[in-house]
Amino acid sequence: MNLKDYIASIPNYPQEGVIFRDISPLMGDGAAYQEATNQIVKYAKERGAEMVVGPEARGFIIGCPVAYELGIGFAPARKKGKLPRETIEVDYGLEYGKATLTLHKDAIKPGQKVIICDDLLATGGTIAATIELVEQLGGEVVGCAFLVELNELNGREKIEGYDILALMDF
Repeated sequence: MNLKDYIASIPNYPQEGVIFRDISPLMGDGAAYQEATNQIVKYAKERGAEMVVGPEARGFIIGCPVAYELGIGFAPARKKGKLPRETIEVDYGLEYGKATLTLHKDAIKPGQKVIICDDLLATGGTIAATIELVEQLGGEVVGCAFLVELNELNGREKIEGYDILALMDF
């Protein structure tokens, strides 16, 4: 199955000159969504993952079915103010400003092997912040898995030294 067939490319969205890669068609097709999930599950097993972390919000869409299939936990990395219990936080840069990502203080156990899942790797800022959160809690990031990697944005450079799986690249 060619998963790229299930990614819609929308020119000039959200601004002129940008090609938006929409994963909605992949999620809307049961066989394609299952195939993508199974590929990430295989990767997570090979890496010995004991916990899945996904950044808000599309990381939930990718990470939750992976965690379910593996029979392990899922921890959401959320925007500031969205988690109800005690959290740790990391500020990180966005294309047009800053954002804060948080994780519950008890989400990761020291030494726990963590795989981070998200829909796409672009500039790497969100994933670098997620890695920092996991490591602050003593977790070991054993891999980062994405449906799509946008090569021209060089996100790999920001998370250099971490194992990366991208099912598709554009």
